[in-house]
Amino acid sequence: MSTAQDITNKIWAMANQLRGTMDASEYRDYILGYMFYRYLSERQEKYLLESEIIIPSKEQSVNEAYMTDASGEDLNDYLEEIAASLGYAIEPKFTWASIMERIHNNTIAPSDYQEMLDSFNNNLHLNKNARLDFRGIFDDMNLGNSRLGNNTAARAKTLTKTIELIGQIEYKDENGRDIVGLIYEFLISEFASNSGKKAGEFFTPHQVSLVLAKLATANMEDNDEIASIYDFACGSGSLLLTVQGQIKNRVLQYFGQELNTSTYNMARMNLMMHGVRYTNMDLRNADTLEMDWPDGIDEQGIDHPRSFDIVVANPPYSAHWDNNDKKMKDARFKDYGGLAPKTKADYAFLLHGLYHLKQEGTMAIVLPHGVLFRGAKEAKIRQALLEKNQIDAVIGLPANLFFSTGIPTIVMVLKKNKETKDVLFIDASKGFEKGKNQNILRQEDIDKIVNTYKERKDVDKYAHVADMDEIRENDFNLNIPRYVDTFEAEPPVDLGKLTDEMIKTQAEINQNEKELLSMMKELTTEDEQVQKDLAKFIQMLAGEVK
Repeated sequence: MSTAQDITNKIWAMANQLRGTMDASEYRDYILGYMFYRYLSERQEKYLLESEIIIPSKEQSVNEAYMTDASGEDLNDYLEEIAASLGYAIEPKFTWASIMERIHNNTIAPSDYQEMLDSFNNNLHLNKNARLDFRGIFDDMNLGNSRLGNNTAARAKTLTKTIELIGQIEYKDENGRDIVGLIYEFLISEFASNSGKKAGEFFTPHQVSLVLAKLATANMEDNDEIASIYDFACGSGSLLLTVQGQIKNRVLQYFGQELNTSTYNMARMNLMMHGVRYTNMDLRNADTLEMDWPDGIDEQGIDHPRSFDIVVANPPYSAHWDNNDKKMKDARFKDYGGLAPKTKADYAFLLHGLYHLKQEGTMAIVLPHGVLFRGAKEAKIRQALLEKNQIDAVIGLPANLFFSTGIPTIVMVLKKNKETKDVLFIDASKGFEKGKNQNILRQEDIDKIVNTYKERKDVDKYAHVADMDEIRENDFNLNIPRYVDTFEAEPPVDLGKLTDEMIKTQAEINQNEKELLSMMKELTTEDEQVQKDLAKFIQMLAGEVK
């Protein structure tokens, strides 16, 4: 972990020197894009060697042998075999090693940079099953961007320096373990912290992701069955990967949807650089609320929604959406008494995720506090969720945890098949470390939340298990202070001690006045008006003027 952070810091420092007139969010696409290209190319080399498709001589590198063997008429056969396994294929002249060699020999042409990406895209037809996973993945790398340089030569020079920077990175730690995924995620975090509110579009702070992941997997059995994870607002994919770290000995299938195309591209790269095969992931670029995914309606119009073991999400807060009346026929929303307001799509996102949750699954979602107490249609939806016994826990988080907003948020945990008819309330709003720009959940804060959730017992001034009668008495309002009393009484006042302090203070004031009067009487001046004003002031201080 520390090695990955050290490497990231070096990359970040060097990248800041290279990006010139380009801001961090723009340069991000080139740094992350070329890192991913290098990863794919070196992964292809490893595959060629391990599968013995290429057998280099002692004097040859894998790339040199590939250049020699996959030439002329044989090239397409090699590319087809590579693509069948990896989902993509890179020609010998455009491998990372070949590009780096031409840069070192000063034989690189400005057109090579565009041609290497075009060649990658052109070869995607070789594996139709993988086309969606790789198509357009480098589209955000606009090599004609004038911010890279005012002319072709200047832009090529910037791209060359960027590739040289990526080429200097050692992707192994001191024990030889591959840490490219960690470096990539650290870099995404660095770009997020330098993007201000824009970061909310693609990154959930790791500590918050960890809370969601631990809550959503808290009661999962350790077995060898395939586990499916779904994030319908997946951003850069970091939340999906955090869930990965909480599940042991199980093959995982990753599903996600993201509206922003650049962020969707980042998510695909991020998952693959963490070792997720294209066959184990299915990410889509679309509007979750307008295009339900995966589509659950068959040709006969019967609803067969795809459902998942785990649903996690940090959707945009109080987003606008099209809540026209036709959506009341939508299977996701029709059983909850109404649609989320046009200017607050929070419950629309929640119901979408819940619709795709398996009967035995768990969902954890970050939402603004307003979902707990707002009235009108949201009150009806909230009541329906409670009466269906689908809300498992409500956890209040500290303020200022996110890049995109300083407001305090909550995590709501939902289940479709609860054993108890109650709701656990946790007020974790005071457990954090204050940071320079953001507050941080410490490990002890996260552990306290998760352990309290698992134990499901009252904790004084921290947690309360409320049965449905209590919730009904509160008119289905879930505002946390109604259930968790965090009031701290002021310590009793010692009136005797306070009186002594006041007498002592008054004595000090009287003594200071005497000393001031003594000094002022010693002052002399020939100005009659000043003398009169001074005499009047002395009398006032001495109490002679009322």
